[in-house]
Parts: sequence; C-alpha cells; structure tokens
Amino acid sequence: MSAGTAELIDLVARWIHVIAAIMWVGNSMLFNWLDRNLRPPTVETSGSPANSGTLGNIWLLHSGAFYFVEKTLLGGKPLPRPLHWFMWQAYTTWWSGVTLLVVVYWFGGRAMLADATVSPLSHRMAVLVAVAAIVGGWVLYESMQRFVAPRAPRIAVAVWITGLAAIAIALTQLLNGRAAFLHVGAMLGTIMAANVVFTIVPSQRELVASVSEGRGADPAVSARAKRVSIHNNYFTFPVIVLMLISHFPGVYGSQFNWLLLLVLIAAGALVRHILNIRFTFAAWRPALAATMVVSVLVLIAILRIGLVMEDIGDSGLAGPVTFVEARRIIDRRCAACHSEEPSDVSFGVAPAGVKFDTPEQIHAYVQRIRERAVLTRTMPPANKTKITDVEREMLGRWIAQGAVTR
Repeated sequence: MSAGTAELIDLVARWIHVIAAIMWVGNSMLFNWLDRNLRPPTVETSGSPANSGTLGNIWLLHSGAFYFVEKTLLGGKPLPRPLHWFMWQAYTTWWSGVTLLVVVYWFGGRAMLADATVSPLSHRMAVLVAVAAIVGGWVLYESMQRFVAPRAPRIAVAVWITGLAAIAIALTQLLNGRAAFLHVGAMLGTIMAANVVFTIVPSQRELVASVSEGRGADPAVSARAKRVSIHNNYFTFPVIVLMLISHFPGVYGSQFNWLLLLVLIAAGALVRHILNIRFTFAAWRPALAATMVVSVLVLIAILRIGLVMEDIGDSGLAGPVTFVEARRIIDRRCAACHSEEPSDVSFGVAPAGVKFDTPEQIHAYVQRIRERAVLTRTMPPANKTKITDVEREMLGRWIAQGAVTR
C-alpha cells in the first residue's frame, strides 16, 4: 500500500470514527440524562391519564419547539411503528476504530507499535500483544459482568479494576507509549461496543418479541440492558481522553506514563460518576471542581517528577557539543521524515510542517527538538531511526549550551 493511499484511508476512517463516536456518546449522554430527570407521570405533565406501564416522562424545549418524551414498558399495548433503534453508531465507531489500528499500527506502519531499541518484541509479536490486550480485557470484563456481578458486584468491580490496571501497565512496558495509551482506549471502546452487540441489542430484541407476542415487557431484561449501558457511560470519558492522547507526547512519553494513564482513567470515571449523581447529591459542584483540580495537580506532579529525574540523570554530562555534531545526529535520525525531500514518507512529507534542511530551520525548532527528542523521547516515533541515548544527550547539551548554529 502506497503512503498516499494509507494516508487517505487514515483520514477517511478517522473522519467517520469521530462523527460516529460523537453520535454514540451524544445518544448515551442524552438517554442517561433523561433517565435521571424523568418525572412521575401525571395528568398535568402528560395531558392524559397515566397508564400502568409508564415509568416517567419529561417536557423538553429545543430548536424552537416543545418535545414530550415518555419512558414506558408499554403495559400490554401493541408495539409502536416505526421503532427507532440506537446501535449503528456504536458499530460504526468500533469498525472505523479497528480500521485505524490496522492502517496506522498493525499493517500500515504509519506509527510504530514498539520501540525496537528497548522492546524485546518484534512487530508481529507487538501486534499479537496489542490484539491479546483488547480481546483479553473484554473477556475479563464480560466474565465479571455476566457471571460474577449479579451475585457479588464488589468482587467483580475489584477484579475488573485490577485487570485493567495490569493490562494498562503491561502495555506501557511492552509497546510505545502512544500506542499503549491508544490500545487501552481501544480495549475500553471494544468493551463498550461488545456491550451493545451482546447484551443491549439482544435484550432489546427480547423486549420487542415479548411485547409483539402480547406478553408485555420483562423488567429484568430491561435492567440487564440498563446495567451495561451505565457501564458504557462510565467508560466514555476515559475513552475520549485516550483517543486524544496522541497529541500530547509529554504524557505518553513520560517515564511514568503508566501512572499517568491510570490517573487519567480514574479521573474520567470519577468525573462521570459525579455528573451521574448530581441530581441527588447537593454538593456535586464543589465535588466536581475538587476532583478536576486534584486530578490536574496530580498529573502535573507526576510529570514534574519525571522531568526532574531526567535532569538528574543528565546532570553529570559535560563537554561542548558543536553544531556539526548536533546536525549530524539530526540528519541521521530526524531528517528522514522532516525534510523537503524525505526518504521516509510513512507520515507524509515533513510531518507538522517541520523541516530540518537548513541551520535556520533547525534553530527555529530547537525547543521542539528538546521537548520531543530529549525530554519526552517520543521522537523519532517508536525510535524508528534508532537514535541512541548518547545522541539524545548530545542534543540536550547542544541546546543547553545555546544551540549555536555556526
């Protein structure tokens, strides 16, 4: 597959993925909000006598008109037509996400899964690890929610959280940081999509069949679908932040990236929890503010500790580094992509518009070189060009000495 074709598939799949995800998450948030704001049905609220199957209703104002929404188990009434289902957004989000993993990581080679200089895994083994993490995470979750949670929910939660942490930490040790974060997000997204496929939609089909046959709706079936729907609701914020993480190398490139990953997941789930209980929790606003502030402070503290440790490790370095030496490193390790005529076009010509063809261009991006190649070590991607620790240290010394280009 040519670089241009891979880039086009990447763009289209990413476009579809984002649109479908917005629709899926939007639907989830809307229905979750409705369930927490429905009012007991009365003649005053609905305009007609409440029937025994009505669980609640609500009036909404949007786009210049009034909407009346009622939640019901139908109570023996015939099945309404047409009946709108909400599932294709989830399916489309998952399939487009898998396409991105294939094109970008597994077979496309647009981003590396494992750093060849530090990871013992070949590319094929790294792909197997990535797939195993996604499938294994879903199997663990599914076994807990289907067989353990109905009888011992706290044990199920403890086992699942422990498993999630173990998988996340293992991926950050075996894969490139960016790939590890994205694959944890893909694992959570797979669990969400699988909940739709294997629990929510089958439960809804069972409800439809029961009502169509005149047997009425079984509340137990509704509760089963609602339980995993709530689980999906809690996964939403962590998945979103992990899908955005590729733009923040300082996070996924940190030596404590595994801890940052766990904090981001915990913070997202906790924020979602506070928003879920805000209708019955009077102090939800200060609790939400405190959670967000504390989470950010913890993330900053972890990042700073990592940078301090990097500085301590570099403090023993001495000796001047000339521009000739620095440029030799940049030419060998960076210019393969960041050039007007790159030899490696996996990421397109001069990714992000960064070029190192002239001394002036190199000097213009000195701080970017320091951030990406020296501090976070996220460039080259997965160390594709095999830059050494000594070379990174030399670049750091050259920049610390003033980054003179003459």
